[in-house]
Amino acid sequence: MDTVDWLLNSDSAIRWQAMRDLTDASPARVAAERARVPREGLGAEILARQGADGSWRRTDTPVWLSTLFTLLLLRATGVDRAEPAVESAMARLETGLRWNDQDGGWELRGPETGGNTFFEGEEEPCINGGALAVGACFGQPTESLARRLLAEQLDDGGWNCEAPKSARSSFHTTICVLEGLLEYERAVGSAPEIAASRRRGEEYLLERGLFRRRSTGEVANPAFLELAFPPRYHYDVLRALDYFREADDGDAEDRPDARMRDAVHFIEGRRQVSVVARGRWLLDRAYDEALPFPLGELVGEPSRWNTLRALRVLRWYERRGSSGSQSS
Repeated sequence: MDTVDWLLNSDSAIRWQAMRDLTDASPARVAAERARVPREGLGAEILARQGADGSWRRTDTPVWLSTLFTLLLLRATGVDRAEPAVESAMARLETGLRWNDQDGGWELRGPETGGNTFFEGEEEPCINGGALAVGACFGQPTESLARRLLAEQLDDGGWNCEAPKSARSSFHTTICVLEGLLEYERAVGSAPEIAASRRRGEEYLLERGLFRRRSTGEVANPAFLELAFPPRYHYDVLRALDYFREADDGDAEDRPDARMRDAVHFIEGRRQVSVVARGRWLLDRAYDEALPFPLGELVGEPSRWNTLRALRVLRWYERRGSSGSQSS
């Protein structure tokens, strides 16, 4: 089966994005397919698993972890935030749970305990980047949380959950915050201060070619070259490239930065050529232990999520001009 057809012959969450990003389907057809996400497949499964208190739980995982990372997966489905089922789910979460510092560690508790609402976040920027992203995505952009993240940006342009103990940024934390700030900026409109902060964070990644040490040019962490889904708070080059694709404002004078080239070539080189998986990308790793149900993809096997993201990154890079400029 052709790779794009393979994506179209799958869950509506993947199908509508493949139609939008990889085919010439009309906006009306894309919208009709997207409208199926909260009613069938992965999107419907996520919404059905929410508890009465607004959380997503599993017995072996802290409630904040399973709730946040299930919401990040819901965001990845691209479900329309205006869908009544989504609006109800967000209202339940916002009124039902609070962040509280319990014995030196943050946890979600009932509203009677006080504390921040879910979309106001806790204290670690990697967690708060995710909370900002899902809040802004689902109609709850939180200015105080965005401003906190701006204040926590380090001198090298990125972020680190170990700051101030560490003054050096983390790839992992930086991508989480960048995704949150981009989603917030989209939700509120023009936000020059947010945009400037994002540019500094992007520069941190670009100076390192998205996966290298700035000092030596060596691969900073072998895991950065493992294509994961869901990524949770883990960084990899495909996640970074998909972020830059999303952040592209379409300015004809602003092509993809040339410093992405090695990362793009790496993704191209991971396209499978075997008879069984030709034209597809494998799942190298799955950080799915916090989810309340199995996602249905196996490590080492062809992954529709990785294939969708890889194909749209390559299509974007080629269409926008692969020669690139030196500024993001």
